[in-house]
Amino acid sequence: GIIMASASLILLWAMAILRADSLPDKNSLLLPPTNFTINVIGLAQVLLRWEPNPDQEPGNVELGYRVRINAPQEEDYETRNTESKRVTVLHQGFSASVQTIPWDGHSLLASNWVSAELKAPPGSPGTSIMNLTCTTTTTLNNSNPLRPYQVSLYCTWLVGKDAPEDTQYFFYYRYGSSTEECQEYRKDTLKRNIACWFPRTFIRSRGSDLLAVHANGSSQCAAIKPLDQLFALHAIDRINPPVNVTAEIEGTYLSIQWEKPISAFPSHCFEYEVKIYNARKNYFQTEKMTTNTFISITDDISKYSIQVRAAVSSVCRQTGLWSEWSQTVYVGNDDQKPSTEWFLIVLVATICFILLIFTLICKIGHLWTRLFPPVPAPKNSLKDFLVIVSPEKTVSSETEIEVISYVEESGLETLEDSVF
Repeated sequence: GIIMASASLILLWAMAILRADSLPDKNSLLLPPTNFTINVIGLAQVLLRWEPNPDQEPGNVELGYRVRINAPQEEDYETRNTESKRVTVLHQGFSASVQTIPWDGHSLLASNWVSAELKAPPGSPGTSIMNLTCTTTTTLNNSNPLRPYQVSLYCTWLVGKDAPEDTQYFFYYRYGSSTEECQEYRKDTLKRNIACWFPRTFIRSRGSDLLAVHANGSSQCAAIKPLDQLFALHAIDRINPPVNVTAEIEGTYLSIQWEKPISAFPSHCFEYEVKIYNARKNYFQTEKMTTNTFISITDDISKYSIQVRAAVSSVCRQTGLWSEWSQTVYVGNDDQKPSTEWFLIVLVATICFILLIFTLICKIGHLWTRLFPPVPAPKNSLKDFLVIVSPEKTVSSETEIEVISYVEESGLETLEDSVF
């Protein structure tokens, strides 16, 4: 019995040790953050905030946090802060989760997730604006020497396919900490706003912030669903074309020069395309370069038309849109006759050739006399009569006078008997 009791005690002691080893150490699992909230702090902008768990025992481990954006688009990142600002569209709602992690790579396990959510704003499907597009343009700002360039914003959209006829839209943009509502709308035939123009904005063309735009609406018939959209500036910035484009021909060299576009970006930030049209050869030549000068060898006399366009290169920001082509510059001479003049010359030569061939054919085939017979000469009555009377030289002078008078009186049909 004593042996059995001892064996039972040993077994229970071993099981206790095994169970203790199987329990997790309270220091091996981190505790999740508390008071996790999501608040809208601006147009298409939210603030995520949480607090460290007060029950987390202090130790030698530095703590951090892993944040997971669940909607509208999944994204994971890590931070040591207890708050995080995010720029995101909100018309579809927003949700995120956060957990505590060891920041220094300690073997401690991350905590469980805690989550928060923003519900999507109300609105009937199909009532929000559609096909939203925006462009920015830079102009000179002579009124403010501290900010010599001014950026304008122009956005257009279509009315929602299920929006009632009395729908009216309202448009806003935010860049950085500045938000503005549109004051200059363009309307459709039903007086609904379908475009907006901001002649002056707080947008900085060299900035890296996303441009956030927001459109909401109102109607007596339905709740209009809002829409948010984010734009990267490089994707919507319409660069101005190069200015002061000049071209000249010196001997066999064609030299083209220009100045950088009106832009806040310095000269080294641009790349260019030069388009040259050879009028005589009807040939286009396009060249890319990063300088504002192009020299080409010309092998013939011709008239050239030249245009240049620009884009901000990847040296200064992500590659974006090309500008429009500059105004056309003409240089050189085209010695060719105008086409109308050549046409007249060819036409006259062709007609002359046809007439020459026709004449030769007529000569060879004796058709000339058949087509154009000779006109008979008129009969000379006086000459014939004189030939008849010339043998009668014995007639007296009186008779000769009377004969001549007879010839003159051609209207008489007979002669008097007394004459002969």
